[in-house]
Amino acid sequence: MTTPILAIHGGAGTITRTAMSADKEAAYQQALHDILAAGQRILMDGGSALDAVTEAVRLLEECPLFNAGKGSVLTSAGTYELDASIMDGATLAAGAVTCVKRLRNPILAARAVMERSEHVLFTSEGAEAFAQAQGLEFVEPDYYYTEARYAQWQRARQQDGMALLDHDAASLVAKEAAPIDPDSKFGTVGAVACDAQGRLAAATSTGGVTNKKVGRVGDTPIVGAGCFANNVAAVSCTGTGEMFMRAVAAYDVAAQMEYAGKSLADATDDVVMRKLMAINGRGGLIAVDAQGNVALPFNTEGMYRGFARGAQEPVVSIYR
Repeated sequence: MTTPILAIHGGAGTITRTAMSADKEAAYQQALHDILAAGQRILMDGGSALDAVTEAVRLLEECPLFNAGKGSVLTSAGTYELDASIMDGATLAAGAVTCVKRLRNPILAARAVMERSEHVLFTSEGAEAFAQAQGLEFVEPDYYYTEARYAQWQRARQQDGMALLDHDAASLVAKEAAPIDPDSKFGTVGAVACDAQGRLAAATSTGGVTNKKVGRVGDTPIVGAGCFANNVAAVSCTGTGEMFMRAVAAYDVAAQMEYAGKSLADATDDVVMRKLMAINGRGGLIAVDAQGNVALPFNTEGMYRGFARGAQEPVVSIYR
């Protein structure tokens, strides 16, 4: 039997320690802790890695502090387009949805695609039609709205209309900023787990990047780029999505372990600190292997992250 382990992330980016309140930092740490504890209970009760990552990401989608589900960022048109994916390492089954606009929990739709269809990826109206047929919960677009994301979008529009890849605008931070500058934060959430049977799973969800062009899809719903799990490792990524896609970042971690015999630590470090940085890919990832090892590397100034091993108290971090 393996000691179960769960890890989560809530995005990476530029740290603005001097421009944030202690209360805001505490809120992020508490949210990470509580979500880890919920997934940890599933694993300690004998639940599967797949169930643990599903619930952890669902809770991250429910938390307005993070860019997934409620609290998602806006497109250049002032609309919302959400993506999510999930993968079962034991079977290589995977499911994903992209550009959905009315689903409360895109991760539940991704899991439904994996378990109840013959396909892997559904997009836009087709994804929503499938989710509706599965009885999943729909919301009006204003459900996703938060004042902080709207203000972030307004600032992005003033920056020559460019899409903010959640980096490059630290000077615009308000006094009550988040620990990681919302204008320099890669907003994605994810979870990876290894259960007591040694089974691995990964899940990732996002609202995308602020002021993105309508229809833009990043790495989050792409199997092997933003999310991957097999019998060697489970990986969930956050960062400049286009670069993670070009590097096939999540799969590369598992491939280096399987084919080159690298450890989880060495494989994740190579992908994040060498391969991604060589193409200006910023962000990080979380990963676990079948032996219960965990790695949480990032090449930005910080990443919302944490892990819970066995029955031990969850460990959460924001800064480097």
